[in-house]
Amino acid sequence: MRIDYAERTKAIAALVAGETDEVALMATLACELYHADDRFDWTGFYRVVAPELLKIGPYQGGHGCLTIPFSRGVCGACARTGEVQLVPDVDAFPGHIACASSTRSEIVLPVRDGNGRLLAVLDIDSDQPDAFDVADVAGLTAILTMVFGR
Repeated sequence: MRIDYAERTKAIAALVAGETDEVALMATLACELYHADDRFDWTGFYRVVAPELLKIGPYQGGHGCLTIPFSRGVCGACARTGEVQLVPDVDAFPGHIACASSTRSEIVLPVRDGNGRLLAVLDIDSDQPDAFDVADVAGLTAILTMVFGR
């Protein structure tokens, strides 16, 4: 099963209507996205909790890393640069942090509030190589903007 971004966006919009709590929003998105696509082996958020530091937030899947500095890994690179990280082969990414040995590819997107402040990163791992593409970047970015960018 592959995610239908238009359909999932409508479902998420209905689920989060009126909700402002960031953790509740993250928990809902992690669950909805994780169950929407067979490629998504781990789906979750790493929240900005201090300067240059991410801490695990709501997620679905196996255990994740508890903390990630901005200076390390794919999530750190996303937080540090503010740019989407589309990684077709995690073994080829310098400094990749292997929170799960099954991860083969990854996509990480910045999560910003309506003022542009970085709240977190959305991390989606796959046990398949080269699992993500520009359609995923566009679909996930639109969902994150709709939910957190208000």
